[in-house]
Amino acid sequence: MEKINTALILCAGYGKRLNPLTLKTPKPLLKLNNISLLENTINLINDFGIKNILINTYYLKEQIEEFINKKNFNCKINLIEDGNSILDTGGGILNLIKKSESENFFVFNPDTIWSKQYIAIIRKMEIFYFENKIQNILLVVNKSKSFDKNLKGDFNLESKNILNYKEKNFIYTGCQIINKKVFSIINKKSFSIDEIWNKLVNENKLYGFESLNDFVHVTDIEIFKKLSKN
Repeated sequence: MEKINTALILCAGYGKRLNPLTLKTPKPLLKLNNISLLENTINLINDFGIKNILINTYYLKEQIEEFINKKNFNCKINLIEDGNSILDTGGGILNLIKKSESENFFVFNPDTIWSKQYIAIIRKMEIFYFENKIQNILLVVNKSKSFDKNLKGDFNLESKNILNYKEKNFIYTGCQIINKKVFSIINKKSFSIDEIWNKLVNENKLYGFESLNDFVHVTDIEIFKKLSKN
């Protein structure tokens, strides 16, 4: 069975919705239950069996570099700077994959509180991805499973795992699989991953895979405070 051997973690953002905490600390290094969001994400990837991780950095990048250097993670981690300006989600992913010889990648946002419960469903998503020879699939969850009840949906999940924007009852969890080829239409450095998704939706080629796990996402400072009390 085909497997993905490289994971990307997006860590370049400003995290403005978590001010004032993120004025001096990058969001991926904020801690819940005595573990940072970034370490929690790395642990999930490690437990999944992927040992090659690329992380993009920009805002307060020195702190993330210091954190990685001090930790003794059982995997290979390379930090890739966005450069002189932030590249947004799509540009950040593209900049990372250019540094890799892999063709398919897992992409994780550390904003989500990942747990080992996700491993089984992510494995099933990976199998679906290769069996159906597709180029992009998103792990999504029904809004009813979200800890943050103010989160609006991103997509509608239809039969045959097709995503569109009709009813938007499903939230993107922050985990996706993507192939290098989907970026062939892009000729700029900075752009949102939404540009890729919009194109695939219009072609009925954006796929989703439903997670049944409770979804906990560090949306803003109020959610962070609530989670800190749990």
